[in-house]
Amino acid sequence: MNWLERHWYRITPLHLVLLPLSFVFRLMAAVRRALFRSGLLASEKLPVPVIVVGNITVGGSGKTPLTLWLAQQLLDSGWHPGIISRGYGSQATTPQAVQPSSNPDLVGDEAVLMAQRKFCPVWVGRDRPAVAHALLQAHPECDVLLSDDGLQHYRLQRDVEIAVVDGMRRFGNGFLLPAGPLREPPSRLAEVDAIVVHGGAAAAGEFSMQLHGEIFYNLLNPDTSVQAADFYGQRLHVIAGIGHPQRFFTHLNSLGLTVHAHPFPDHHRYVPDDLVYSDADAILMTEKDAVKCAAFATEKCWVLRVDAQLDPSFTQHILERITPDGRETA
Repeated sequence: MNWLERHWYRITPLHLVLLPLSFVFRLMAAVRRALFRSGLLASEKLPVPVIVVGNITVGGSGKTPLTLWLAQQLLDSGWHPGIISRGYGSQATTPQAVQPSSNPDLVGDEAVLMAQRKFCPVWVGRDRPAVAHALLQAHPECDVLLSDDGLQHYRLQRDVEIAVVDGMRRFGNGFLLPAGPLREPPSRLAEVDAIVVHGGAAAAGEFSMQLHGEIFYNLLNPDTSVQAADFYGQRLHVIAGIGHPQRFFTHLNSLGLTVHAHPFPDHHRYVPDDLVYSDADAILMTEKDAVKCAAFATEKCWVLRVDAQLDPSFTQHILERITPDGRETA
């Protein structure tokens, strides 16, 4: 897919072939959504509120950090959330609970990352309504569900839709797949309950999100942590198999670190040779990379934990849509 992605942020001769396919994709997406809205394709209403966090583009835009942030905000407000996800690359054909020690090759790297935060139950599976029911049966205390990357999964009805937009890459060349990175046209954003812009400037009515973190923990010894300044003057190699690796490299630069950057495709399945840098004093990585490297990591591997930060008004904006009287329940 990497060779195709290079054409998503510009116009190239290849678009003579891709644009007709893009128009077909747009038509199919519109027809599918219309069928769900008309009731010709069935969707399911759950007994608890459902908050969908997704985007209209392919690739990472910050959905997982936002989902975790929302889980924490809901907990602080007296709710008992659960998280459901398809689990990118997951081999789970039936609903499955995700544990902090689960194999990311089986349930998905982002699902394991969320489970490791231990905020709330995390379940994955292909059939999202079935996953939701399984989670609620196993955890009857859950009174709200967060659907990670579920904007286009219309079989599951939702009470709140949140679209995350990459503030740096936005919508690429503006075309739908395969000519561009869009799953749905930008007009879809007019129908969501909230637009969260990750990085970059947020327009009126949008909410800005930033990821912050400056403490690294050792992958082999998680209780051992250091600050960015402890790496000053060292030879640092950085791996990043996320949707936008450059964002991570830039963040490390902002912490005063000079790094040798090694970008990998999103959801890359690491092998031991990916961590072999003979001249490295330390190898830095994201939490998403860490869950796939833990099995063969060395003491040189350090992980940067990042957390989303949003204006408190966003919390109230969401609570008003899931609480009948618009007030916090805590």
